[in-house]
Amino acid sequence: NDRTIQGELERVIGMLVESDIAVVGSGRTDAGVHAEGQVANVRLPDNKFTPERLRSAINGNLWRDIRIMKCEQVDDDFHARFSAKGKTYIYRVVNSPVMSPFWRRFALHEHRPLDISKMNDAARLFLGEHDWTAFSSANSDSVDRVRNITEFSISGAWNEPAMGSMIEFRISGSGFLRYMVRSIVGTLLEVGRGEKDSDTIQTAIISGDRSLAGKTAPAQGLTLYRVEY
Repeated sequence: NDRTIQGELERVIGMLVESDIAVVGSGRTDAGVHAEGQVANVRLPDNKFTPERLRSAINGNLWRDIRIMKCEQVDDDFHARFSAKGKTYIYRVVNSPVMSPFWRRFALHEHRPLDISKMNDAARLFLGEHDWTAFSSANSDSVDRVRNITEFSISGAWNEPAMGSMIEFRISGSGFLRYMVRSIVGTLLEVGRGEKDSDTIQTAIISGDRSLAGKTAPAQGLTLYRVEY
């Protein structure tokens, strides 16, 4: 019975056009995961709204935790999910003894020291096309678990609002399975703490053994940053 982004958009747009409509998103995110760059499409029964008017009308009737940042007309064959060429996610970790509560909903707090250099070295093992069975949910809807990770970088810098070091895991690929990014991040956090090595990661990728992957990182640190078309 929880609210969803899709459900709220269908409620508001359906009210505006006085018709039942279906909103198609680029993909689903886990509960607690954020989206800065989610994309969705909807087919309207008439043409009485310009893109600008539609954006204003939708935002004027949504709760404040959801906003349409951009609205445009697309070709009839555009599909937010199936037309997507790739996605980029960012996972944020505040690495300091104490984390400002202002980041509580948007980052993971890790008080133990993390070795960014070791994590970046291990991150290279995830590049390329692999079967990601070891780094995804056993209950994933996808039969094909092969995905291609094209870019993966880990960087850290002092963040004044967080009052600590902010580490960002930025990962891009053709697509991602359920829990995949969070599982990869959780595994690399164990590398950063000196609890896991590269050989274990390689074995996990090749064998598909989930027991070799790290603990899945919590949802609140993950953000869908961009969808490529």
